[in-house]
Amino acid sequence: MDESSHRQVPSANLDRQAAAVIVRQLRPPRILLAALVGASLALSGAVMQGFFQNPMADPYIIGVSSGAALGATLALTLSISFWIVGLHATSLFAFAGALLVTFIVYMVSVRAGRVPATLLLLTGVAVGSMAAAATSFIMLSGDDTLHAVLYWILGSFSSRRWEHVHMVWPSLLGGAVVLQVYARDLNVLLQGEENAQYLGVDVERLKRIFLVLTAWLTAAAVSVSGIIGFVGLIVPHMMRLLVGPDHRVLFPASLLGGAILMVCADMLARTVTAPAEVPVGIVTALIGCPFFLYLLSRRRELAL
Repeated sequence: MDESSHRQVPSANLDRQAAAVIVRQLRPPRILLAALVGASLALSGAVMQGFFQNPMADPYIIGVSSGAALGATLALTLSISFWIVGLHATSLFAFAGALLVTFIVYMVSVRAGRVPATLLLLTGVAVGSMAAAATSFIMLSGDDTLHAVLYWILGSFSSRRWEHVHMVWPSLLGGAVVLQVYARDLNVLLQGEENAQYLGVDVERLKRIFLVLTAWLTAAAVSVSGIIGFVGLIVPHMMRLLVGPDHRVLFPASLLGGAILMVCADMLARTVTAPAEVPVGIVTALIGCPFFLYLLSRRRELAL
């Protein structure tokens, strides 16, 4: 065996070891996290579309994503770096920002113990816009961190670990179980609030439950992945076409569909421009934009 062959053997062993590390330690948490985030966003989107009775609603409609982006931007711009239970400050700040904005939206929207859906929607848009403006201002003020902030906002599962998985799966499991329990009540709510109250549904309590659960699910997902758009919009529509409008079936179908779509989108993000990686939010936007335009055209046709 010549000298070049001797050099190739250690190199081949190193390649196999690197491949083993990727397969055993890096790929499983990334794939599982993508599935959990996709499931969380799609499930939240199904709830929001039923809650607002608006097919254009998505998990970010009440400002959750804007709050998460503001929290993450603060952490990155101020170079705040610490770890708690394996999670970096960026994820923790994003989670806190998302919940804080949701709390503000809820408190502003409450009127005499009631939460009018229209007022909640408008308040979410207003507060979310303010948070987005603050994020833009901070980004422009910190030029050194602009690339890091933009990359986080566009969404990615790169370098994610098991600790990120552990942040999402308890929220998804608990939220999915509770939402399934109240799926029938949401079906009744679609007939109108007065009819729902007549049939024994505590409408205001139901609204609070849906708001808290969707905010928590979305905040947990966004805090570990960044802002990934259109999943919570298009998946509930696709599943509604397949399984019908009954939320007792639509919720688990959306959960499964969101997981599949996100795993496929992440696979495309990793492979299309390999060895470079495209932010997964760009991939979902390329998939979701044509579908969104289709929805707009359908609504216009129905309005005519």
